[in-house]
Amino acid sequence: MDLSYTPEEEDFRARLREWLAKALPGLPPKPRPEDWPGRRAYDLGWQRALYDAGYADVHWDASPTMRLIFLEETEKAGAPYVGANFVGLLHAGPTIAAEGTEEQRARWLAPILRGDEVWCQGFSEPDAGSDLAALRTRAWRDGDDYVVTGSKIWTSHAEVADWCELLVRTDPAAPKHRGITWLAMPMDAPGIIVRPLRTLAGSAEFAEVFLDEVRVPVANRVGAEHDGWRVTMVTLSFERGTAFVGEVVACRRVLGDLARVAHGNGAWDDPGLRRRLGRLNAEFRALWRLTQWNVSEAEGRGVPGVGGSVFKLRYSHARQELYDAAADVLGPDALDLDRPWVLDRLSSLSYTIAAGTSQIQRNIVAERILGLPKGR
Repeated sequence: MDLSYTPEEEDFRARLREWLAKALPGLPPKPRPEDWPGRRAYDLGWQRALYDAGYADVHWDASPTMRLIFLEETEKAGAPYVGANFVGLLHAGPTIAAEGTEEQRARWLAPILRGDEVWCQGFSEPDAGSDLAALRTRAWRDGDDYVVTGSKIWTSHAEVADWCELLVRTDPAAPKHRGITWLAMPMDAPGIIVRPLRTLAGSAEFAEVFLDEVRVPVANRVGAEHDGWRVTMVTLSFERGTAFVGEVVACRRVLGDLARVAHGNGAWDDPGLRRRLGRLNAEFRALWRLTQWNVSEAEGRGVPGVGGSVFKLRYSHARQELYDAAADVLGPDALDLDRPWVLDRLSSLSYTIAAGTSQIQRNIVAERILGLPKGR
């Protein structure tokens, strides 16, 4: 497999670097982590800058390799992360682009790309745990609407979102993985209550969402009724495909910074620490190559494949190991929340749970890649 870049791709990289060098110095200061209205405005402003420069649609209309280059270069340059735009740009938008009708694509894709609207993800439920298909939020047809009742948890950016990609059960008598429907729910509809959840790191980018007979137009259904599980697999292929690319680049940068700090404070004298950092360097280099392989596969398929689960599984653990090593380098300063990497260490604890637990990823790898029988 050829993992080299074409002249056209290298030209795209050079033009992007030049634009980033001009655009980034003019950005306003980042809002405080707890200021979600400010963070929404900041993130949407950056998305609008990308749109005006012609880079907004790189997540959808560019080739997977161009997308990889974009994520690599923006992270290296220290450009803002997608932030509040995460669900719209990397989950809902690509799903609507792949599965939506012409009218749905016309309605939702442009506002996401322009930075006009924010989406949240209404998949997880309090009593379902990692078994997403065990969802119990009900929706029944009433004329031209679905009437939705239930609750969701860990709903990313719900407190500042305009729309929610929502999974509901439309046929409770069907087998567990059937009878599910994918809806686009307006977050200003009557009957929605949002309660932010504060994380270990002190932020509140997640929320509980309670739905009491919320009316969602049938026209907002993406895919056929009861076919939502298949549509969801499309969504999750994007979530586990290239969504973490920028974070791999960031981890490689942190690794280099850790080595420099360790040289300065004497921690480098510990041969065990040197071995850990060396192994992590090899680990993240391998993960980058795996990312390139997954991107090459996606070039032919149009959407990321199950190789994204291999990447997600190993990356989640490697990230935790990286910030455990950072704590050893920092020593007692690892208890100071104002020091670099300390909050990152706390947030890394969630990575083996978020976007599909490691246990779920192992099941996917076992069944869909290795061909092993399903567990009972």
